[in-house]
Amino acid sequence: MVGLLGLDADELAALLGAELPRYRARQLCYAIYRQRVADLEAVTPLPLELRRKLAATYRIGLPEIERHYESADGTRRYLLRLEDQRTVEAVFMPGAAHATLCISTQVGCPAGCRFCMTGAMGLERNLTPGEIVGQVIVLMREHNLKPDEQRVNLVMMGQGEPLLNLPNVLKATRLLTDPEGVGLSLRRMTLSTVGIIPKIHELAQADIRPKLAISLHATTDEVRRRLVPVARRYPLEQLLEACRRYPLRSWERLTFEYVLIRDVNDTEADARRLVKLIGQLRATVNLIPLNPGPGIPYDPPTPERVLAFQAIVQRSLPCFIRKPRGQDIYAACGQLRRMVLAGDNQAGGAISTLASLSVNRTMPE
Repeated sequence: MVGLLGLDADELAALLGAELPRYRARQLCYAIYRQRVADLEAVTPLPLELRRKLAATYRIGLPEIERHYESADGTRRYLLRLEDQRTVEAVFMPGAAHATLCISTQVGCPAGCRFCMTGAMGLERNLTPGEIVGQVIVLMREHNLKPDEQRVNLVMMGQGEPLLNLPNVLKATRLLTDPEGVGLSLRRMTLSTVGIIPKIHELAQADIRPKLAISLHATTDEVRRRLVPVARRYPLEQLLEACRRYPLRSWERLTFEYVLIRDVNDTEADARRLVKLIGQLRATVNLIPLNPGPGIPYDPPTPERVLAFQAIVQRSLPCFIRKPRGQDIYAACGQLRRMVLAGDNQAGGAISTLASLSVNRTMPE
């Protein structure tokens, strides 16, 4: 059976056929994306005969929740199974004034960053637009989130390098921000990249695109190449030139993410170099103290180093320290990885998925 999730109103209209009025496609689109129905039989605005006809050939195609793990701080990590039996992770983080969803754009990740557990997985495949949107719908259903009534932030910072799946990411963005569909605010969507320069230029041309976050993590090419293998192809000066040319919207800043690693990139000299590199850009810096995990050969910085680094940077740029969320369920930045954990009761069983993402509690709302 063919899944409908990921099709827009025009594609649904073509599927229904010219003999049906256009508003039937809009009703179907609204039911899938705004009402989040899981079964075509539940699309009650459509005539019963049409629903049955559709259900015989098509399905909605939402991913299934295989497991979820809840942190003491309220963060919830989901292992979602796709129709080909591969799995991805998504994370829900509650806040006093908003909720944040972190979703994946690929199964695994090809970037191979040395401090990131996800990077050790390698890439299995890209996610389709429907699989990207499906993660959002599942989490919104589970937590009864209503974008019309509350603030919902969405970050594409889970498994994968979004710019290496850009056509599907952009189509998913259009579906997620359609006011007749999921209805998320474009201003609350962020895409994070390690710096694929040709794709940054391509993203800049999109009429509907998330905000851009650059995972920088170093202030010299030598250190960045060691931490982020893709930097061998895209040196710092070329990446920063792409950032200078990036067409920011009037309400937008670039975000630079910087994982602080003890005795690697956390010195005051690094902080001063960072200011020199990006101080003239309309940008914000998020500092992320390394979240350790199995197989990561680095250590977190001391709190004193983190504060000293921030103090230097914030003289020139807004600079915030991310507070990790969900560390007790492996839900902090750079730890997202499927692993076999024999007897790991806290993670929920022998086969567990380690997910990670941090939310910046010190950032302004």
